[in-house]
Amino acid sequence: MTDPGSTESGTIERRSPLDAVHRAAGASFTDFAGWQMPVRYSSDLAEHHAVRTSSGIFDLSHMGEIILLGPGSAAALDFALAGRLSAIEIGQAKYSLLLAEDGGIIDDLVVYRTGEDRYMVVANASNAAVVADELRSRADGFDTFVSDESDDIALIALQGPDARAVLQETPGFGVDDGPGNDVDDFLANLESLRYYRAFAATFEGEPVLVARTGYTGEDGFELYIAPDRAPRLWEALRETGGARVVPAGLASRDTLRLEAGMPLYGHELSRDILPVQAGLGRVVALTKEGDFVGRAAIEQGPAVDAPVLVGLAAEGRRAARADYEVYDGEGADAARVGIVTSGALSPTLGHPVAMAFVAPAAAELGRELYVDVRGTRVPASVVALPFYKRPA
Repeated sequence: MTDPGSTESGTIERRSPLDAVHRAAGASFTDFAGWQMPVRYSSDLAEHHAVRTSSGIFDLSHMGEIILLGPGSAAALDFALAGRLSAIEIGQAKYSLLLAEDGGIIDDLVVYRTGEDRYMVVANASNAAVVADELRSRADGFDTFVSDESDDIALIALQGPDARAVLQETPGFGVDDGPGNDVDDFLANLESLRYYRAFAATFEGEPVLVARTGYTGEDGFELYIAPDRAPRLWEALRETGGARVVPAGLASRDTLRLEAGMPLYGHELSRDILPVQAGLGRVVALTKEGDFVGRAAIEQGPAVDAPVLVGLAAEGRRAARADYEVYDGEGADAARVGIVTSGALSPTLGHPVAMAFVAPAAAELGRELYVDVRGTRVPASVVALPFYKRPA
């Protein structure tokens, strides 16, 4: 699915199968993990608000997809990952973590069970190759075959309150469960699809996996399809949705996930962070039988003074950004207690929000801290995550 191109320095860049579609739409691009991906089409704010009020369409084809196939796949994943993947049903998805031996986070993942003995692991673009190599290594000795199929799968996400209606109205979808291609079955499956579930469908006769997870805080769907069919699917969704479907880039995706309190690898998650520090202790299944990579370190836990992730909310317009320092006071003698990992002026809430790692003693809800914003100490209160929850 990649369209290699050369930069001025001679470095090979990767391009999405939707690259021509984005360029025709006037997108601005940025390098992301070696990929040229759209960062915005019109304005970050317009794209952000579209997802909150109607729907936004995202190209996520840079993500990695690794397949495990065989009767030992579930056991291999239980050993390789922090969660109990053997417990999920066919058609179910589960968020999990790939840990190092010392408990640090190599990547956060979504795992789909797509068959009796078939699983698809979706990895972040920056870690896809590492995840594939780790899974191959950790699956050694289990009755499973590991295949990196990232180049054979494109991924389109439709997120927002209008997403389901747009999918229902888009022609070409069906479920290939026998003679013909039944659109009624597709609509019934879509209507009953629960959060973190998926089902096999078709689009214009070609296989597509329809999933319901998301990374924006809104309801939405992910569509996994062959790269050569992705442009047609993208255009069909846009033609059907009209003004309800706004192309959205990485910039708006970042502010959306920040408002929803969702971690981003390289910011809130890294090899230096244990899951419990990032509020992800629940993702680790210490009660599952047998060993898994990182278990001993997780059971030991972090140091007593290890920083923990908190939400920070401030007033005004001066937003904290990644790597800004956090203090326990505004005076020159105030102690540094942490560092911001992600921050922005929230488009939805209208005030600055940030996530930061701070000393445990400074993590109490309601505690007033101060963020150094370009030389000025800006007060910010410790608040619970997420900052935003969609209306019920």
